[in-house]
Amino acid sequence: MTRVPAYEVAVRAEAALGEGPTWDAEGRRLIWIDILGCRVFTYDPVSGRRTVLTTEQHVGAAKPRAGGGLVVNLRDGVGLYGPDSLDGPGPDSGSGSGGASPGGEGFRWLHHEAVPGRRANDAAVAPDGSLWAGTMRYDEAPGGGSLSRIAPDGTAETVLDDVTVSNGTGWSPDGRLMYYIDTPTRRIDVFDFDGRRASNRRPLAVVDEGDGFPDGLTVDAEGCVWVALWGGGAVRRYTPSGALDRVVELPVPRPTACAFGGADLTDLYITNARTGLEAPHPLAGSLLVVPGAGKGLPLPPFAG
Repeated sequence: MTRVPAYEVAVRAEAALGEGPTWDAEGRRLIWIDILGCRVFTYDPVSGRRTVLTTEQHVGAAKPRAGGGLVVNLRDGVGLYGPDSLDGPGPDSGSGSGGASPGGEGFRWLHHEAVPGRRANDAAVAPDGSLWAGTMRYDEAPGGGSLSRIAPDGTAETVLDDVTVSNGTGWSPDGRLMYYIDTPTRRIDVFDFDGRRASNRRPLAVVDEGDGFPDGLTVDAEGCVWVALWGGGAVRRYTPSGALDRVVELPVPRPTACAFGGADLTDLYITNARTGLEAPHPLAGSLLVVPGAGKGLPLPPFAG
């Protein structure tokens, strides 16, 4: 098993629940969020420029759209922001860019489905440009969440309806496999994927008690699955056969998700949380990066 190079601090922050790092190839920047802080951040690793967009609802995921703007997985459904939504002031300039809230200027709902006691969580864009959006109960009641496919026109199809904490979703380089995590199961699952539907669910790997819970994931160019371990202080890489072959050890106890970014997609960005910690590490809530950790896949933008 290989230990990968040491981490660096990309953005020092105190996000309550940092999540969802995503490389925006068109904008040449990283997008990440603070779910509980209702904020979407961007970070340009070349210029150092940072921006923040503030929403009125907890935001579980934010992904680039084809043609610019964002698709966001919010508490009450999936919405769209226009191309200028991330061009506002930086994180120290007030509440963020204008109109950056549901119902405000530059925002519209794509699929509105408010369920009391439920919120959005992680989401991912499939090879066909659809959004696979997860939900969970605030009280994390078993079976209270779901995973849905949101088409570019807003049509929603429930894929899984007995989920507790819907988290990492990703696809193999050839698009024939889909990986998925329902965190309390401690499993990284794999499905067959036909371009639209997932079937034949089975475990790829199981995280032992004491090693944390699997959270967000990303798939690299070799088809290996990188998984952030909430409560485990690490990111692991599993081969397509399910073997553990690399570990990124971190000083923060609650890594939440990871994604490759940078011009050549070789830098691994890692988000983490400080919520619920009595004595948070100084880097809890910051955006971390491991330069040269591997080679990522270019990800499609949302087609809507």
